[in-house]
Amino acid sequence: MSGDVSTNYTENANGTLNLFIKGRETLFIPTNGLTGYNQFNNTAYGNLTLLADQTLCNLTTCDLTLAAFDYRASLPGNSLYTAIFGIYLIMNLYLGIRHKTWGYMVAMVVGLVGEIIGYIGRILLWKDPFDPTGNYFLIYIVCLTISPALISAAIYLCLARIVVVFGEDISRFRPRTYTLIFCSCDLFSLVLQALGGGMTSSAKTYSAQQTGINIMLAGLAAQVISLFIFSVMALEYAFRLYRNPMSWDTRHAVLYQSKLFRAFLWGLALATLTIFTRSIFRVAELSGGFHGSLANNEVSFMILEGAMVTIACSCLTLLHPVISFQGHWHDANFKFRVAKAARDLEKTTPADSDEGQEPAVVREFNPVRK
Repeated sequence: MSGDVSTNYTENANGTLNLFIKGRETLFIPTNGLTGYNQFNNTAYGNLTLLADQTLCNLTTCDLTLAAFDYRASLPGNSLYTAIFGIYLIMNLYLGIRHKTWGYMVAMVVGLVGEIIGYIGRILLWKDPFDPTGNYFLIYIVCLTISPALISAAIYLCLARIVVVFGEDISRFRPRTYTLIFCSCDLFSLVLQALGGGMTSSAKTYSAQQTGINIMLAGLAAQVISLFIFSVMALEYAFRLYRNPMSWDTRHAVLYQSKLFRAFLWGLALATLTIFTRSIFRVAELSGGFHGSLANNEVSFMILEGAMVTIACSCLTLLHPVISFQGHWHDANFKFRVAKAARDLEKTTPADSDEGQEPAVVREFNPVRK
């Protein structure tokens, strides 16, 4: 907020000052206590030098209204989430490398690494809430904003495999279509969130910060829309399965009739719901800005951000596809491209079939020698 404090001011008869903070005229009351800013009644207090240059702040000179949050981040809570995601990271690396589930492993590992780094950023903010470099806040806001988008990609990959297991003919779309559409949407939202997070954390003025927040909101809104459409399409496929039980692919009957695979399906649904809930929360949180009431409520953050992502990662790790597919993960693979030979065959096959017609009789002509 330092860049939003005007250096020009007028002095009142009682010793108070009128100056501009974030473009708003603010009453500043000089005191010998902590320096801070009350945005609700638009009043600042304390030492004018500290208010104008908050990189000089520490816990003995400024209150938390000038810090990244209006609260001091919980060390036990953030450490707990860091440890949980660290354990899940090791598990996903082990299962992914051993069973060669590369796509799923990359999505989960990168997402979990982002979560770990993000919570380390919050731990560093607990140590130094004012962080003069701004790097701790950058680590926190960027990593915890974009990481769930990567975890969503792992969910999208699972739906494509589920379609192969139950039967591609029942689905409205090919398995690769689900993956291509939603992973592309995920990438788009991820880029917007990362760009907005970077702009916000490095902003020197209130207007620049709001621009970054708006870009982040656009990315989060795109993720919410993508998850909603994904859920609708998944439910539509489930309804088709319900209506056509005799069309299920019997080659995988043992798999989809098992309790473990059914537990995986419920776990995948829960993971989708929790990521969706988290994304809606982040949209609501950022809509009020970084100094809004929701963005400065740690209980809401720890439940609707931390707990929701933890539940999703628990479902996707403890019910890992390698375990739940019981050795059939690679059997349920799908191809992003139609084989060249198949395409060539389609091109050379005549439109009108000659089936049912008698084959022409070829007679050999032998000339009679005289």
